[in-house]
Amino acid sequence: MEDSLRELGQLAITAGAVVVAEATQSLDSRSPTYLGKGKLEELRARGDFDTLIADDELTPNQQLKLEKAFKDEVKVIDRTALILDVFARHARSREGRLQVELAQAEYLMPRLAGQWSHLERLGGGIGTRGPGETQIETDRRIIGRWIQTLKTDLEQVRQQRAMHRRRRERSGIPVVSMVGYTNAGKSSLLNALSPAGVVARDQLFSTLDPVTRRVRLSDGSNLLLTDTVGFIQKLPPALIAAFRATLEELQEADVLLHVVDISHPNAPEHVDVVEGILEGLNVANRPRILVLNKADLLGAHTGPDVQGLPQGPATVITSALSGMGLEGLMEKLQNMLAHGAATVTTKDIDGSWLQEPPATRKAI
Repeated sequence: MEDSLRELGQLAITAGAVVVAEATQSLDSRSPTYLGKGKLEELRARGDFDTLIADDELTPNQQLKLEKAFKDEVKVIDRTALILDVFARHARSREGRLQVELAQAEYLMPRLAGQWSHLERLGGGIGTRGPGETQIETDRRIIGRWIQTLKTDLEQVRQQRAMHRRRRERSGIPVVSMVGYTNAGKSSLLNALSPAGVVARDQLFSTLDPVTRRVRLSDGSNLLLTDTVGFIQKLPPALIAAFRATLEELQEADVLLHVVDISHPNAPEHVDVVEGILEGLNVANRPRILVLNKADLLGAHTGPDVQGLPQGPATVITSALSGMGLEGLMEKLQNMLAHGAATVTTKDIDGSWLQEPPATRKAI
């Protein structure tokens, strides 16, 4: 919970907010107002904030009741809306903007009722149709048409991507895709391995649009290295669906580089989150290398030494900043591609670190 709240705070800062406080509450059952009466009174008494961000996805009814509890003086959003806002800020390409717009539209659709609740009192009695309901239906039609247009445009993008993949297959150049938790250092790694020039910041989702660069191996052969969108816990399903065209690239990759920030105290949980999403995308069986990145930060954080981290033929320890382990990573990639990457999967990773139940793991 604490890690999730820290992450929520980082997302809020990325979206331009100033975090003034955080609050938690333990409830025996789901509340129609998300928070209990006592916690609501406590927050109302503060009066030093204008936006409340919930760390879960609120139902439309919960969001509406929370806003009414604050007398519409506080804007209420949830984790999903915040992630969508961050994605919208960082989407640069036409494809990225289309994907975010589709996710936003599908998120907004069931929440339209609250947007027009102020008109409900103008309507007639039983058996009549008030202007509020009419407006909701009008808006639903508009958004419904918008969603269909976006899906049509994205299908064209998907077909273009499929055509590019077929060209790459004919060229015979292997494709390597990087996946991982957001802010694991994928963009920095791409910059270190190629003249990519990708923006790399210590920030969640600093890069959103996929970037592909040609990388030359020591044996003179080439590969295409792709940086994909980062993952995060509680990633909205609408976003995964909207980014289907982009994430399909993972299915065609010869090797996946699963990049992990080993300096993060919850690195094992981040591995689980990414592995779960890969399973949902039906790419969990793709051959991959576990890249334990940001090794240069281990000395500045409380945690075990490098020897305590998972080892195996499909694991490599790197630092994109200092260059540590990059040569070994390229050699491992070259060997996998030369001898058949399909023979090396996550089964080759020392499973003791990944298979322990989350409650018994030691934080690193």
